[in-house]
Order: sequence, then structure tokens, then C-alpha cells
Amino acid sequence: MPSPDAKLCLVTGATGYIGGRLVPELLAAGHRVRVMTRNPDRIRDHPWAGQVEVARADATDADQVAAACAGVEVVYYLIHALGGGPGFEETDRRTARVMAEAARTAGVGRLVHLGALRPQDEELSPHLRSRTEVADILLDSGVPTAVLRAAVVLGSGSASFEMLRYLTERLPVMVTPRWVHSRIQPIAVRDVLRYLVGSAGLPAAVHRCFDVGGPDVLDYAEMMRRYAEVAGLPRRRILPVPLFTPSLSSQWVGLITPVPAGIARPLVESLRNTVVCGEHDIAEYVPDPPEGLLGFDEAVGLALQRVRDSAVATRWASASVPGAPSGPLPTDPDWAGGSSLYVDDRTRSTDADPAAVWRVVEGIGGERGWYSFPLAWQVRGLLDRAVGGVGLRRGRRDPDRLHAGDALDFWRVEELDRGRLLRLRAEMRLPGLAWLEFHVEHDAADGGQGTTTLRQRATFAPHGLAGNAYWWAVAAFHGIVFGGMIKGIARAAENP
Repeated sequence: MPSPDAKLCLVTGATGYIGGRLVPELLAAGHRVRVMTRNPDRIRDHPWAGQVEVARADATDADQVAAACAGVEVVYYLIHALGGGPGFEETDRRTARVMAEAARTAGVGRLVHLGALRPQDEELSPHLRSRTEVADILLDSGVPTAVLRAAVVLGSGSASFEMLRYLTERLPVMVTPRWVHSRIQPIAVRDVLRYLVGSAGLPAAVHRCFDVGGPDVLDYAEMMRRYAEVAGLPRRRILPVPLFTPSLSSQWVGLITPVPAGIARPLVESLRNTVVCGEHDIAEYVPDPPEGLLGFDEAVGLALQRVRDSAVATRWASASVPGAPSGPLPTDPDWAGGSSLYVDDRTRSTDADPAAVWRVVEGIGGERGWYSFPLAWQVRGLLDRAVGGVGLRRGRRDPDRLHAGDALDFWRVEELDRGRLLRLRAEMRLPGLAWLEFHVEHDAADGGQGTTTLRQRATFAPHGLAGNAYWWAVAAFHGIVFGGMIKGIARAAENP
């Protein structure tokens, strides 16, 4: 039987890092959950997908958001345009206003928002300024609102954690900007989720911001040193350089870590500020656990263990990359009579079992690579990073299994029919839209085992003259890259 305190909760940003982890926590607490997403296919492979209602809605569409809010008691607003380009503040402002109006009109009983700690008497970075404005819009909505304000969230897969992890692991001696000495109060993702779930039961009279943080206050330099100690690395030497601007810092972070410069910049800019809790009033309503909040070392240790066990539930890359291409599938009717498509279509038969071929296909990318001309893939990844793209460093969440919506190097899993079809949409910077598809088919033979056919198709929809020029500029390499890839996959399946 459902708990008498169970509520219908709407989770926005359910395909993102926090939202994807919050949903199962709410379900475990006995709440009913509805998730709001532009693309329901992005959540279908989550373990909790069959336990939630799904509302298809674009966060900027007032009618769709109003429909998603109908009958809801608690709305979790977990949307923000991190790394969204020059207009991200207006995007944040517009989507917050749409939600505020929809929640008020629908009679929602509680809004819960995860925001950012606001430093006192300091100039705010654009990112912190926008987060503060979003909180104010929600607080002015007329709906009882709780804004949980956090600094760095420590958890496997978070952008902040991966930035810290790769900077520390890859650079035994670090030349760093001045922000490494800003004071920060990080918090474990486990404690963030506990506060978020507990906020569903706040009394209606509670309408305010709460500062949430872990027990440790550190600067970033100390965070790197303590990370190295927990990870069993030699002590790191840190050499601050005052001339690093936020732009240079973000490019430097983008070069060293999997976090692209467009996302690194708002993170770096925020680290210039002192982000320390001014109160701990949330404990009055959501008491601390008997063992206390997780400290920095414990949070890092747990995150590292999940990385090593390939048990990372969500990653920062789970959310769509700002500025990544989106649009109709190449098979949609909208393409009829529209932009021309370039296609590289290849087929290869193999005696390998279909299951063996599929295992190779589903395990492609990340540490295993792309089975052809590794240097060409590495160079393409570096070029993408150089122009602000994601490059190859995002890797993959799980070494063996993919799910719809997963990031895979500079691709996104757009369609997955396990055992038969994998379709990837490119998220590198391109003058057009690109897809890469793999089909595995079994050709049965009378009285025999038969063969397996692997079909591989690369599709490119150019944007203007630049797109057409791009295709023909790289066409000469297709035989090496795409031809080598299908041969490499078949060979790997035949010789596991």
C-alpha cells in the first residue's frame, strides 16, 4: 500500500545527472513520479522507466509544461543551461518563468529547486548570477518553494567530480589559476539526494532558500591534494599563476579533462567565488543521518569505487550537450524534398554468431576505440575539442552495455534495439547533422548455422555550402575509416 505521505512528484531534467538519480530515490521513498522530457526514448532504458509516468514536454512550451504539471503535488525543477552559450541566461530565465506560471495555475503544492550557493559581497559569475535569478523567479511564483543551494557536488559522473578527478590524476605538477585558493564547501551527491527527497514533505509554510553542504570547507588546491591521497596517488604540487583568465582556464580544463570548454567555463567562473554555507537550517526539517554528513574523503572514495566497479548511475554527459545538433531522423518524412543526404553504406558477412557481433557493436568506443585508424579518430577528437566540442574524452558510462540517451565519445545513443540496431547521433561540431548506424542480421541457412550480416551506415545532412564542402573534404578517408571499422568489428567478433 502506498504511504499516506506519498505524493505525485514531477521531476524535470530526469535525463540529467541529478534528475536521473533522484527518480529512483523518490520511488524508494514511496512517492509516485512523473518525469518531464522532450524525448521519452531517452529514459526508456533506465531501470525505473516502467515505474513512472512520462510527460513529453519542452521546458519552453507553456502549454506542454502546464499539461505536465496537472495534478502534481511537488515539482522538482532541475533545469539549467550550463554551458549553453551566450544566451544561456535568457534561456534560464524563460524556462523558469514558464514553470513558475504552470505550477501556480495547476495548484502545485511545492516547488523544489537545486540551485547554487550565493557568495556574500562578491561579484557573481554569470553562471551564479543566472542560478540566483532562477531561484528568485521560482520564489516569486506564488507556490511554496524550497531552493537548496549547493556548491561542488561530489559523486561519480558529476562534471565537478570528473574535472577534479582528471586534473589531479593527469597532472602531478599543476600550473593553476588563482581560483584554486577560493574557499568551497562541497557536498556528496548522496546527501544532496536525501535533502531533495526530504523536501517533498516540507510544511506549506516553508518558503525560502536553504544552504546545503558537507562537513568540510576546503580550497580547490586542498581538494586536489586530498583527492590524490584518497586515490593512492603521489602528492601533487600546485603552482598558482595569476594570469589565467576564466576563458584560458576553461580551455585548459577542456584540454586536460573530458569536460568540454563550454561546460568547464561556468564551472571555473563559479570557482572564483567563495561558496560556503551561511546556515544549516535544512536540518530542522530533514535531519542529518546519525552517522553525520559524508565528508570529502568519504565522498571521493565512494565515487572512485563506483567508477572502478563501472556502476556510475548517471553522468554529466547524460544531459544533452548545449549546441549539439538536433533535428529529424534521416528516415523521417520531413526529409523528403528537403536537404540532400550523403550516405556511406557498407555490408559485411561473417561466420561469427550474431550475439558475438552484437557484443562488439555495443561495446564500441571508449577504451576499446572504433576498430579502425585510431590516429584519425584521435585527431578528429582533438579538432573537435579545439573548436569547443566534446571530443572523445567523454568515453562511455558502462564498458559493455549502452542505453538510449547515453553519451558515447562524441556521439549520443539515439536508438537501441538490443541485438539488432544501434543508431548514434553525432555531437561533435559539424556543419550539418550526422548519424552512424549498425544493423546485425542473422541469415539462416537450410540445415546449417548460417551467417551474420553486419550493415553499417554513416549519414550526413549538410548545412549549406560549408556542409557540402566538409563531406567532400573527408570523403577520401571514408574507405580507411568506415571500411576499416566494419572489417575490424567483424574480425573482433570472429576472434573474441
